[in-house]
Order: sequence, then structure tokens, then C-alpha cells
Amino acid sequence: MNAPALLVLEDGTTFRGTAYGADGETFGEAVFNTAMTGYQETLTDPSYCRQIVTMTAPHIGNTGINDEDSESRRIWVSGFVIRDPSPVASSWRSARSLDDELRAAGVTAIAITGTRALTLHLRERGAMRAAISTLSADPVELAERILASPPMTGADLAREVTTPTPYVVKPPPGIPVRYRVAAVDLGIKAATPLAMARLGCEVQVLPATSTAAEILGLRPDGVFFSNGPGDPAASGYAVDAVRGVLAAGPPVFGICLGSQMLGRALGLGTYKLRFGHRGVNQPVQDLRTGRVQITSHNHGFAVAMPAVGAAGGPVRFDTDFGTAEVTHVNLNDGVLEGLRLIDAPAFAVQYHPEAAPGPHDAAGLFGEFCDLMERGRGRHA
Repeated sequence: MNAPALLVLEDGTTFRGTAYGADGETFGEAVFNTAMTGYQETLTDPSYCRQIVTMTAPHIGNTGINDEDSESRRIWVSGFVIRDPSPVASSWRSARSLDDELRAAGVTAIAITGTRALTLHLRERGAMRAAISTLSADPVELAERILASPPMTGADLAREVTTPTPYVVKPPPGIPVRYRVAAVDLGIKAATPLAMARLGCEVQVLPATSTAAEILGLRPDGVFFSNGPGDPAASGYAVDAVRGVLAAGPPVFGICLGSQMLGRALGLGTYKLRFGHRGVNQPVQDLRTGRVQITSHNHGFAVAMPAVGAAGGPVRFDTDFGTAEVTHVNLNDGVLEGLRLIDAPAFAVQYHPEAAPGPHDAAGLFGEFCDLMERGRGRHA
């Protein structure tokens, strides 16, 4: 039988359960993910750096861990909260159990019966700092140390998760190189450059702190700014890079944190959401067409809406790079989900079109990026 473990939130709320994964103690921001599948991709998504993730799906671990679906070089979550850990891994692709993977990575997890109660609490009170411990049985003492741990607001985490050196993702055999993309790794997932490579893009992945001059020195057909963790207000170097690239003119595409970088580059603010959007079932509407897509999300911050526009239509606003418009909103809460420059080849969305995991409704956005590069080819050669 597994040892007892303790989950404590910064407001003192306490859940007792059984240890899962590695013994020890971990601190991070408590959040929840509403996906019914994709726990391996969630664990290895760099956007979850310094977070304790609660899965709302009750059965976790039933497909084990394989060697194909990880989205980065390691597990990034600080801790993991589940309800019913599966005693067996039944997938033919499974190479090892989730419990073994967490132990090997040194990630402390907990199984509790109250994942629904925890999720409702975080929805009501908001994401907050927390700790999981198999070492302490005193929630008061643990809460005191939680309050001394760093908050997510003000955290510059893209530097922590980015690649230390550039690398290249080439198209699969048989697909010729059509475009060369410079992708700034703010916390990129493996599926993202692969999605572009399948469309004929040779993707040069660059460290998060790459300057506009370094990016443009590669003479790319387009520039991509990836997803990633932390507070967008703390990553001014990426905003400067976006502004420099926009001024030079090659097509720009951003997702998640990259979308927030574009928003800040266009003069908009960003703010922390109460509990964020995390899961694969978020409804997003394209304000230009009225079409609704079900999309994959993982973000705790958002771009501030610039102004109130005409009912049912995109919101337009002036920027240093011409007129821009809000193209997409979340139908659950009205949060800004997409931006586009009107007279320049630049756009971004807050969600994950690579769908790892998630639905494929938005996969066509990579094709739109390729279309922009095709139209821009020659003008910036």
C-alpha cells in the first residue's frame, strides 16, 4: 500500500491522499486540466513548468508511458494530482508505467478522492500556490512554506525551459523543403515544428533570448514564436524580438505565450486569468466568420481586450505596425484568443493548433502561415 501524502493550498485548504510517483516534497502553482486524454503530453509540456497539475479525468495512467508521445526532453510539471491511478497499463504502445516514469523523473504526485472538490475550489478561488509532500504531516507548517515560495506572477520561465542551443527539424523523407522558418523556443512542444515540417518547412529552433538581429540573420521565410510558461510581462526580451521582426517584415505566427508576446508588441497589456484555460475542449469563435472551433489550451495569462467593437464583429485598434484586429474569442469567458495585423503578415492565436493532445479543428493555421510565407517570398529575400 502506498504511503500517505498531503496536498496543501496556500489558503490552507488541505487534501490527504496516497503517495504516487517519487517520494519527497514539491511546490508550484495548483491548476487543473480538463482533458480526458493526453496525460503524457501534459506532463512533458514545458508550459506547465513550476505547476502542480490536477487531472479532472478520473482514471489516469491506464495507457502507461510510451517513447513517442512526449512533447519535450523531460517532465516539466512540479507535481501531479490524480484521482484513480490505474494499476495496469493496457496500451500496446506502453513501455513503462506512469508511476515508474514519475519516480524516475523525481516528480512527486498524490492520489486523492477529491479532485472534483479541488477543481471547484480552484475555479472559485483561482489558481494558487500549493505543495505536495510525503514528508510532512503538518498542513499548517507546510502552508507557511508555501507562502514563502515564488508566485507565478512576475516569473520569467521561458529562459528555464528553452533549448540551450539551436537545432533543426527537417521535413520527413519525401517532402521537399518549401520554406525556412525561424522558431523561437519559449517552451515549444515537439509536435509544433513537426507539424510545420510536414508542410515542407525546415524549422530552425532558437533559444528564447534570441534577438531580432539573430533571428533575421538566418534570412527565414517566416518567424514563429512558440508557447511557453510564466508571466508574459516578465519576458520583455521576447517582446523586443517580436517588434524587431515585425519592423523587418517577414511573416510572423505566434501561439500561446507567443500570442501574448505579439499582443504586448502591438501595445496591449496582459493579465493573469483567475484559473486559466487548460484542456482540449475550449470553444473558440472566429469573429470574422462566426465559425466555432474546439481547441487545445494551456495558459494562465491572457492579452487584454483593446476596446469594445461592433457587436458580432472583430475589434480593431491602431498599433506601431498599422491596424490590428482581434480575430478570435473564447466562448466560455470572452477572453481574447486571436490577433492579426491588417496590413502586415502577422497573426497569433492563444491556443494550440498542433493538437498534442487535442482536437484538430485548428490545424489549418499552419497552412495559413505557409500561405503568408508564399506570398511574402521574394519581398524579403
